[in-house]
Amino acid sequence: MGLAFMHVHSMRIASGEEALVARALTTDGEVGFGFSFRLDAAEARHMAEWHAGVRKNRPVVQPVLDHPWERAWLAGMEPDWSCEPGFTALEFLPSPPPGSSASLR
Repeated sequence: MGLAFMHVHSMRIASGEEALVARALTTDGEVGFGFSFRLDAAEARHMAEWHAGVRKNRPVVQPVLDHPWERAWLAGMEPDWSCEPGFTALEFLPSPPPGSSASLR
């Protein structure tokens, strides 16, 4: 399995802070997401690659805001992406198939 596409977005979270959010799409159709509150695109990309299964080692993330995404990541859990209304509004490339949501794939 290889990486087919990577897209990084900047978004404003509910607290007013800025975050980078990455979406990795593999050649097998797997999707992974990543984030960085340090505005480090490599950090977000590496997390998304790991989440999609194309990166072997889980990235180490240093918490910055004590945000729910950071707490989930540090606890080894899947972040609740929908806790940020701005995340569900993001549109990632390439476009999802008709009838699906970019934030859910």
